[in-house]
Amino acid sequence: MPYSDKENVNILTALLVAHGVKHAVVCPGSRNAPIVHNLNECPNITCHPVTDERSAGFFALGMAQIIRHPVAVCVTSGTALLNLLPATAEAYYQHVPLVVISADRPAMWIDQQDGQTLPQLDALGRFVSKAVSLPEPSTDDERWYCNRLVNEALLCCQRHGGSPVHLNVPISEPLFTFNVPALPTERAIRQVVATTDVAHCQSLLADIQSAQRPMIVVGQLSNKEARRMALQLCALSADVVVVYECLGMACHEDTSRYPDSPTEGLFPLHIDKVLMRMQRVEQYQPDVVVYLGGTLVSKRLKAFLRQSPAAKTWIVNERGAIYDTFQNLTGVIEGAPYDVLEVILRYVRGEKERQRLPFESGFRSRWATLIQQVQAQTERFHPPYSSWLAVKRFFETASHKDRYVLHAANSMSVRLVNHFSSDYVFCNRGVNGIDGSLSTAAGCSLVTTQNVYCVIGDLSFFYDQNALWHSLGGNFRVLLLNNGGGGIFQSLPGLKESTAQQTLISAQHHTTAWGICQQNNVAYLSAHDEEELENNMNRFVNDNFDRPVVFEVFTSQEQDEQAMNEYKQV
Repeated sequence: MPYSDKENVNILTALLVAHGVKHAVVCPGSRNAPIVHNLNECPNITCHPVTDERSAGFFALGMAQIIRHPVAVCVTSGTALLNLLPATAEAYYQHVPLVVISADRPAMWIDQQDGQTLPQLDALGRFVSKAVSLPEPSTDDERWYCNRLVNEALLCCQRHGGSPVHLNVPISEPLFTFNVPALPTERAIRQVVATTDVAHCQSLLADIQSAQRPMIVVGQLSNKEARRMALQLCALSADVVVVYECLGMACHEDTSRYPDSPTEGLFPLHIDKVLMRMQRVEQYQPDVVVYLGGTLVSKRLKAFLRQSPAAKTWIVNERGAIYDTFQNLTGVIEGAPYDVLEVILRYVRGEKERQRLPFESGFRSRWATLIQQVQAQTERFHPPYSSWLAVKRFFETASHKDRYVLHAANSMSVRLVNHFSSDYVFCNRGVNGIDGSLSTAAGCSLVTTQNVYCVIGDLSFFYDQNALWHSLGGNFRVLLLNNGGGGIFQSLPGLKESTAQQTLISAQHHTTAWGICQQNNVAYLSAHDEEELENNMNRFVNDNFDRPVVFEVFTSQEQDEQAMNEYKQV
C-alpha cells in the first residue's frame, strides 16, 4: 500500500530506515496514524503495538537495552506524550538510545481549547538530548530544514553512549490520504568517532603510579559493556581491589586474551555483607578510586566510599559528566571505560613484569580474605520460606542454563538479586522507579530468543500490569514476589512507629495475579510453601511454554523480615 501524503512524515520514515532503526513501538491514535501507517508499510521496520503509552515507553527501552541501537516509540498528540516521560528519564540516565516520536496539531491550535493539544516540543524537558519539531514543508528550503532536523536528532541519539531524543511531528488535516508510492531518497548525515587517544589518561595514571591502595568501583553498565570489560576486570583483580554489583558484572568464557587472569572469573561479591563484616574500616579504605559506569545499588558501599575523604577519585564516562557521588572527586575522563581500563591494565602488567608494582599487597589480600569468607557464609545460608528463598532457588535452578536474560525490578527485588546473581542483571536504576520494570523486561523479550526472566515485587507488578496486555511469547517469565505490600519499608529504621506505615506507605493489599493472568492469556504458577516452591520453580525454569508465565510466590512481610535478619547473622 502507498505511503502517507505528509511530506514531513515521509522524510522522517526514510531517515529512520537510513539510520538503521528496525523496531518501533506504536500506540493507537488518529493524529499519529500517518506515522504508524508509514512505519507499518516500511519493510525495514517491525512494529510492536502497545496501547498504554507509559508501558510503551518502557517496552522500547527494554528493546534498546538489548540491541544497543535506537528504537522508536510513537504516540499521538496531547497527554499521550507526557506518559512517555518516566521511560524517557530512565533512558536518559541509563544512556539508552530511545527515539520518541509524537504527532502534534498545527502550532496555531495550541492553547486554543482544541482537542488533544498542549505545548509538546519541550514537554520532555532536560531528559532528552535533542528535541526538534518538524516543519510541514512546502518549499525546498523547508524540506532541507526538515531533513537536517531529523538527521541531527538521530545522530544525537547515538552519541556518547546513547540518549533519548524527541521528534515532534505537526500534522495538518486531512490525515488519512495514502497515495505516495515510495519513500523519498533522503540525505543521511554520518558521524564518525575519532580513535581514542590514551594520552588523556596520563593524569589518572600518575595517581595510580603513586597509589598504595587502588580500587576500581564498577557501577551499572550496559550488558554489552559489562561483557566486554569482564576479562579486563578479572585480570586486574589479581592485583587491584575490584568492587562491583550484578548491574555491572558479567561472566566470561574466553580467557585466551588474558591467560594469566584468575580462572574463577567474576562471582557474586555480596558487598553489603562484606561491609557489615568489616573490622577496622581504615585498613580497607582506598587511596585512589577509579569509578566506572552508572549508579550503585548499595547504600553501604556509597557511604563507605564517602568515608574515605583522602581517596583521589576519578570517574570515567563517555559524556564527561561530572558525578561527585563519593564527595571526593579528583577528575573526570571523557572516554569509553573499556579503553581506560585497557590503559590501566597495561600499566599494572608492565610494572608487575618489572617487579616494581607500587601497591600495598596487604590491602588486596585483606579484601580478598573478607570477600571469600562472606562468599562461603552466603553459600551455606539456607533461608526459611520467604522471598529470599525464592530468589536463591531461582538462581540454583537456573544455574545449569547456558544463557538467559535477567531483569530485576527496583526496591527489594534488585537487592535480593544482588545477593545471589552470578551474571549480569538489567534493572531500571537510572531513576530507580518501580514503574515500568515489567514493561522493560517484556520489551526485551520481543528482540531475543533467549528466556527473559523478570524478578519483581507485588507493587511494581500490579502497577505495570498492562505490560501483559499485548502478545508476548513463552520466553517471557515473571517471578512475582508477593508479600502483600512494599517489603522494603519493613527494613527502614523508625518507620514501623508510624501509624501510616502499613496502609499508606507500604500499600498493604490482598491482590493476586491469577485474574490478571487469566484475562491476558498468561500461564500461572504459584507457591505458598517450600514444597510448592521447589516443584513449581523447576517447571518455571525448565518447562517449555507457548505463552508468558507468571510464577507468584506468596510470602508474608514477617517471613521476609525473618529471612533478612537470619542472613545478617550468618
